[in-house]
Amino acid sequence: MPVNDRFRWAALGAAAALLTAAAAPSALAAPEKKGPTKAATTEVQLLGLNDFHGALEPPSGSSGRIGSTNAGGAAYLATHVRELRATNPNTLFVSAGDLIGATPLVSALFHDEPTIEAANLMDLDFNAVGNHEFDEGVDELLRMQEGGCHPVDGCQDGDGFGGAEFDFLAANVKYKSTGDTIFPPYAIEKFKGVKVGLIGMTTKVTPAIVSPAGISSVDFLDEVETVNALVPHLKKKGVRTIVVLLHEGGSTSNPLNETTINSCGTTTGRVPQIASALDDEVDVMITGHTNWAVNCEIDGKVVTGAASNGRLITDIDMTLSRATKQPTEILVNNRIVTRTVDPAADLTTLISKYQTASAPFANRVIGRITADILRAANAAGESSLGDRIADAQNFDAQQAGTGSQIAFMNAGGIRADLLYAPSGGEQPGEVTYGEAFAVQPFGNSLVTMSLTGQQIDALLEQQFTGGNGILQVSEGFSYRRSDSAPAGSKVDNITLNGAPLDAAATYRVTVNSFLADGGDNYSVLLEGTDRVPGNVDTDAFENYLLANPAGIAPGPQDRIIRVP
Repeated sequence: MPVNDRFRWAALGAAAALLTAAAAPSALAAPEKKGPTKAATTEVQLLGLNDFHGALEPPSGSSGRIGSTNAGGAAYLATHVRELRATNPNTLFVSAGDLIGATPLVSALFHDEPTIEAANLMDLDFNAVGNHEFDEGVDELLRMQEGGCHPVDGCQDGDGFGGAEFDFLAANVKYKSTGDTIFPPYAIEKFKGVKVGLIGMTTKVTPAIVSPAGISSVDFLDEVETVNALVPHLKKKGVRTIVVLLHEGGSTSNPLNETTINSCGTTTGRVPQIASALDDEVDVMITGHTNWAVNCEIDGKVVTGAASNGRLITDIDMTLSRATKQPTEILVNNRIVTRTVDPAADLTTLISKYQTASAPFANRVIGRITADILRAANAAGESSLGDRIADAQNFDAQQAGTGSQIAFMNAGGIRADLLYAPSGGEQPGEVTYGEAFAVQPFGNSLVTMSLTGQQIDALLEQQFTGGNGILQVSEGFSYRRSDSAPAGSKVDNITLNGAPLDAAATYRVTVNSFLADGGDNYSVLLEGTDRVPGNVDTDAFENYLLANPAGIAPGPQDRIIRVP
């Protein structure tokens, strides 16, 4: 990649970071001294985070590791952030979105107020909105900033909620009625002799991946056009160092481990395309959304990503010229948030408070499984857990008298595995409410509707023409997908209980409320008629478990047949 002629960029190696960790009990040795600031320059440090998803407790399994190193947990993250802050008084701690949303029960049960309070304690400075910030709609997101009790559940923890002490940024989210952004589009931070501009925004495809009902009042604009239009305004204000906090990502050819977190690999996806199209005045892009860990230079712009769940913190050290107001050097190091440091006492106290309040809900045993039931898909896009969630939704809707015959589940809504081994005080094979909630943390309710066979066919075809992921299907429903067939004709042999689906007949179909509103670009579901609301998805799954006291087995993964 070409070196930006405005500054020297260097990706500090993961090996050096690991050596530092080994040299002292802390993951960071004694706070690094940046050295005396030269009269002509100012040293500014950015600490970047993305896709935290309310991971207050140390995440478990692969979601709580970088390679073989245990990582994450808000109390440990706070310690790492504070140690890094101590190395430079000119420090900003920033997040590139999905700070909240799709969160564990300890945060989600309280509408993510605990995560906001934890971020306040860690002195977060800015959070760019991500798609999951909109999971409960625009009004609820505004409450996260401004504070106040939940309009339905009140202040569940017994005290008030003051809101975020940091600023949300949303450059490309505007009210349809006024054209105003819902939050400030950017912030300008002044340091000795220089200004740093931070533009925050989410992916423009957010409307396709959150419930449309909660965002009907706003538009999500193109990221490149938004930034490039703001650059002249920032320059007029004397800003020549520009950082974009972008909740969008890409893919890298690198695996995620200790030795790759500070490399780039072969990158693909939207961020490499966006970076190439952004105004060259942009210096740094702190990204997220796809949970990638990268440290790249793309088209003269430093591009970083810090995985997810607070497992990494990106340390960006910029040397800024007071004459040109631009970077002369940018050093970047993705650091593992190890659990070998002392956890921050104030974060530990906060988390303990909410663990105690949520424990009666989280630890309640709701059923059994006979083996691990996983969300990993086979070659056809079908997972054993997706099978069972679809089965549970169809069963629960039938029990409610809706006449449901088929259920579809969006794969992206399945956020964790169900494991046979106990995670706490339960017995092997027992499923707690907290574990089930981690699988489906969005609080969607079921909707049963009528669709014709032709509409169901069109729905399945949408999986390959803009739909986001392969839909999981309930027992008795099957079809064949062909990779070589042209778009619009990739699905055939659709059957229900062994009989071909009749294009002219009407069928009762159950989905969650996210899909029912056209989420994941499945617009055919907006055409469904005779809609009947049902239980919340986690309650439906609990009812399914209760109806199978001997335990449910992994789904067979044989309902979708893939052919060349």
